[in-house]
Amino acid sequence: MFLASVCLVPADTPTNNLLDPTILKKLSLEELSQIEVTTRSKSPEKAFDSPAAVFVITGEDIRHSGATSIPEALRMAPGVEVARVDSNHWSVGIRGFGTRLNRSVLVLMDGRTVYTTLFDGTYWEVQDTLLEDVDRIEVIRGPGGTVWGPNAVNGVINIITKPAKDTRGGFVSIGGGNLDQGFINARYGGGNDKGFDYRVYERAFTRGPEKHSDGRNFDDWRATQAGFRMDWTGSAAGSFTLQGDIYTEDAGERSSVDGYSGPSRSVDSNAELAGGNLLARWQKAIRPGNDIQVQVYYDRTKRLEANLSDVRNTFDVDFLQRLRISGRQTITWGVGGRVVPINNDTITSGLAFVPANRTDYLVTGFLQDDISLVQDRLIFTVGTKILQTNFLHGVGWEPSARLAWMPDDNQTLWAAFTHAVRTPSDVEENFYLASYHVLPNGTPFVARFNANSRFSPEEMNGYELGYRRLLGKQLLFSVSSFYNHYHDLLDQELIGFSFETSQPPGVAEPIAPHNLLSAKFGNGLLATTKGIEVTPEWRPTSSWRLRGAYSFLHMNVYKAPGSLDVGSAPGIQGASPDHQVAIESEYDVTKKIQIDLGYRYVGALPAQGVDAYSTGDARVGWRIAPQVELSFVARDLLLQPAHFESAGDGIPVGIKRSAYAQMTWRR
Repeated sequence: MFLASVCLVPADTPTNNLLDPTILKKLSLEELSQIEVTTRSKSPEKAFDSPAAVFVITGEDIRHSGATSIPEALRMAPGVEVARVDSNHWSVGIRGFGTRLNRSVLVLMDGRTVYTTLFDGTYWEVQDTLLEDVDRIEVIRGPGGTVWGPNAVNGVINIITKPAKDTRGGFVSIGGGNLDQGFINARYGGGNDKGFDYRVYERAFTRGPEKHSDGRNFDDWRATQAGFRMDWTGSAAGSFTLQGDIYTEDAGERSSVDGYSGPSRSVDSNAELAGGNLLARWQKAIRPGNDIQVQVYYDRTKRLEANLSDVRNTFDVDFLQRLRISGRQTITWGVGGRVVPINNDTITSGLAFVPANRTDYLVTGFLQDDISLVQDRLIFTVGTKILQTNFLHGVGWEPSARLAWMPDDNQTLWAAFTHAVRTPSDVEENFYLASYHVLPNGTPFVARFNANSRFSPEEMNGYELGYRRLLGKQLLFSVSSFYNHYHDLLDQELIGFSFETSQPPGVAEPIAPHNLLSAKFGNGLLATTKGIEVTPEWRPTSSWRLRGAYSFLHMNVYKAPGSLDVGSAPGIQGASPDHQVAIESEYDVTKKIQIDLGYRYVGALPAQGVDAYSTGDARVGWRIAPQVELSFVARDLLLQPAHFESAGDGIPVGIKRSAYAQMTWRR
């Protein structure tokens, strides 16, 4: 829903009761335009007036879509590129640069950063929770680094779960189908009349492999996850939240095992994935317009794959204060720190991090000023993030300026400029990747990417312009446009041939002297992107809701003067679709029967040899008793039995047509 989707709300921030998804569905678009929510600057404002291109996917939207994972739900957001690589891997991007691990999109869950500096990005296969407990997924299209910090270059995705008071009672859902072969979700919540509420949940599923032309069905997937949340509210001392999750997964994958003494081997195996987190948050309103928040969390992740071992423990603390200086000015400021001890034991000689045991850190501070130049009509926002990390040689800055003009209550025009930074990562500064080859004349050699301790941060200057209009009581229209200029983008550069007699970095077993072709990751690319996103919503009747989304993207990636890039640019430029279209219909046939239909078109990915495609999804929900609902979901109905969406891992996998049935009980 658009009007609940124009601002970013930090996890667990109290909001207007009208933001409950079941209530939102009953409101007219005119009523929605008056809802007060928390903005991208973490201060209350009317949703319609926000100077940012933000979209929210509510929990009710997720239920109607039939999505069984967070990446599937993200398909509803305009300007977001979601492609399924195989059964348990996704490529997710915003406004270009979509890859399995997108290095320019920051992802958070309840305020906890799940973006990893291992390979710069998000492992979507381990970002999970009970979807019934998701209050909303908020997506910023465009840079959000001034508030959220580094790596929020092209966007921010924040998954926010419901307060514990909204999940009292019991919930169980079970189901299965041809791909989602079996799943069970359960939750119980309770509390008292003194401001204490809690919930506990557990979910488990097994998913079958997609279609493989060689018959090697490596990508089956099994996972179990459990968690809890406790909220204390209503006290003069403020509100307090304690929550945590723990998970374990076996995710089938195909890996390349490389080394110094023989050709690469393709290995099908299960990645053993496990982790857990614990988060505490305290909030207190000192007086109207003056409040503070302190958040701390610990997050442990462990990955064991055929060619990689990664264990990291993240300790994070964040402080935020909002100060209303006058009726026309609010200042928000904060500081934060993060320490991440890491261990990357070498599994195969071809892939090593040096040193294997190290510590990443991040220190940030930000200041943002919201000024009402003309009361309720013209608002100017200026601010900057300051950051220091072990990956930077100096201090990083992420300034921004935004202006919103509301000539009347039915329209908003906004503009923004932002400078954003993607900091280097372990893969650029500590990573060695070697593989064995033989020249046509029979001469063996080793090709190796070497660590580059002088890798510079990628930087972007972004310009945005947007307009919103409420036409009558049934039609809402929004358009956002952007132009971004990037410099110091990652490229692949050759160093040259040599004869290596010393022991290679990070390898324990003795390696014989060998011919070596060296390369490294450098900063030799420039890029520009420009585009437009249009999101209309129409309510023909009180029981029928229609939403649309169209996004256009044009990318131009090219070598900087003096670049030693060996040809990375075409692969980046042709890995995102130029055009995307989505149409969604939600129709209540009766009080007990719902029919939800969706259509999407995704443009071609020429760099990966993936053709454009159109497809449709359908869901039928039937409330067979006051507490019981039966639903049937079918996906990719307009395509052949299988189609390609991405070849980002170098292994094109056919995504099958699928269907499942689900029985849900609530009390």
